[in-house]
Amino acid sequence: MDTVGFIGLGKMGGPVAEQIQSAGFPLVVFDLSEAAVGPFLARGASRAASPAELASRCDVIITALPTQQIVETVALGPNGILEGIRPDDVYVDISTGGPDLIRRIAERFRAKGAWALDAPVSIGQPGAPPGVHEIMIGGPAEIVERIRPVLAAYGDQIIHTGDIGSGCICKVVHQLIGCGVSQAIAEGLSLGAKAGVDVRTVWDSARRGLVGRMHQMHVQVPENVFTGQYEPATFTLTLLRKDLGIATDLGRQHNVPLPVSNVVEQLLIEAVNRGWGEGSGYTVTFKLQEEAAGVSLEASGVNPAQAAKYISTHPEL
Repeated sequence: MDTVGFIGLGKMGGPVAEQIQSAGFPLVVFDLSEAAVGPFLARGASRAASPAELASRCDVIITALPTQQIVETVALGPNGILEGIRPDDVYVDISTGGPDLIRRIAERFRAKGAWALDAPVSIGQPGAPPGVHEIMIGGPAEIVERIRPVLAAYGDQIIHTGDIGSGCICKVVHQLIGCGVSQAIAEGLSLGAKAGVDVRTVWDSARRGLVGRMHQMHVQVPENVFTGQYEPATFTLTLLRKDLGIATDLGRQHNVPLPVSNVVEQLLIEAVNRGWGEGSGYTVTFKLQEEAAGVSLEASGVNPAQAAKYISTHPEL
């Protein structure tokens, strides 16, 4: 069984390290906080005096740190992980950062014969205990598989995202989408409340519809966006544009700012003006984003039947 070193025993790292220790892995810890280290030592973990010493004693080293600057210092600085890591051992950063830093770190580690992977985390399935997460991990597939038992100790969904840096990209996209959805919900609740409806009723009305069935979006993205086929429409863009127009009009009546909703309405108007109003569903607006970004979202070789198979083989959707 691999010996695991864990650096950063704070609000996110502490529960993750606890899951790894509970799974029976020998654990070596490092943190500047005595209060954070104490419970792990009491349960049988050993302590390292520095990240370099920790790395010299462990097969898999994990960091959970608050900023990219700290990650870089702990990984590459004096008495850092790189200084102590042994050939073929694996460093995994589960912090959230950009792809450039981990790629630079990985290059330095490979020069020493070791590996560095990015594996940021997000909340696990509903009801999962503290410290259990979705893991988005970038790096060579064979190295990911080699450390899978460690990942499985704290991850209920392990997604190999591709090359080094891809885990970071997936995590920040995850955050971007979440922020957009959260803002849309905030706008909707504030509009409903200011228009005179009890906020609990507004939320209940929303969650019993599409908001509460977001798996429908999980279905339509593979069926429509991955295939480039948006017809026939189950709900036309014209009708959606009408509905959103009513909502933004109501916002103006009640002096409620709706920044996200107003931008979305303009996109719907453009899509309708393209002639997509009647035959295509609302996901056709993805085509506008493809044009603006200069990228295709179609998955090569995917057809509707394959999309249906993709959905059926991913029950978590």
